Amino acid sequence: MDRRNFVKQNLKISALAGIGGLSVYPKTIMSDINILREEKEPHQFNLNYAPHLGMFQNLAGKDVIDQLNFMADQGFTAFEDNGMKDRPIEVQEKMAATMQKRNIEMGVFVAHKIYWTSPNLTNGDKALREEFLKEIKESVEVAKRVNAKWMTVVPGYINVRQHMQYQTANVIESLKFAADILEPHDITMVLEPLNFRDHPGLFLSESPQAYQICKAVASPSCKILFDVYHQQIQEGNLLPNIEACWDEIGYFQVGDNPGRNEPTTGEINYNNVFKYIHQKGYKGIIGMEHGNSGEGEQGELAVIEAYKVSDDF
Repeated sequence: MDRRNFVKQNLKISALAGIGGLSVYPKTIMSDINILREEKEPHQFNLNYAPHLGMFQNLAGKDVIDQLNFMADQGFTAFEDNGMKDRPIEVQEKMAATMQKRNIEMGVFVAHKIYWTSPNLTNGDKALREEFLKEIKESVEVAKRVNAKWMTVVPGYINVRQHMQYQTANVIESLKFAADILEPHDITMVLEPLNFRDHPGLFLSESPQAYQICKAVASPSCKILFDVYHQQIQEGNLLPNIEACWDEIGYFQVGDNPGRNEPTTGEINYNNVFKYIHQKGYKGIIGMEHGNSGEGEQGELAVIEAYKVSDDF
């Protein structure tokens, strides 16, 4: 076995042996990660993992185009950017041209203002609904500019003075109007349930709830964003819940727990999760919505290797 393959094997063994809170890469082999920089060909992943800007800024530099090119060089075939809507149009266009040139598929961006502490869609307020729909229309133009097929929607805060079933009906009604806007453009809003620990008081927190809403909206433009990190905290039972929701899932995001860092740094067996998703025939994007457990270049290289290990099936 040559040195490079020896290092890869050690990285894989170390990752699979890691348990909650421990770094995937022991210090004894961290220095050997530099060997992997010598690889010239992009890695061939089984699934379409989508990094964020800043995830590799020590290796690639802070320029957004340099970061996109670096992602492509590592074999990543997708990219997501929650803040894409707020970027200047000329930056959006430049990023879109780079993604097209490098065969990177654009993932989600946040489509609208999220109400973290007060209700908007849940209370049926017509003015707030119109505000939401106006932002959806604006986001359609962003999506067309950057060739995005998905946008993230979070229905906002609960109305503590209103029964949950009325709130659900209000949310469904608003989403039906939004779906009417999106369907002609073949764009999908993906509803993201967020866990109660990190985001207390939000209306949408569980995958069965999102499933019920998507079934009621009954549109190809309204699907679930199944964030494995959030659902591990909120409900666990990951694979059975993914299976139960499968026909309404339009997008995945990931992060390990605890810590919300790259796979292999926490309790979730992402090798099994990714294998399951792949065996189901999923061809969409898996957003890497998490931090880096390590700092600097070594931490960024560790993220890349964590995905190689978790994708090895």
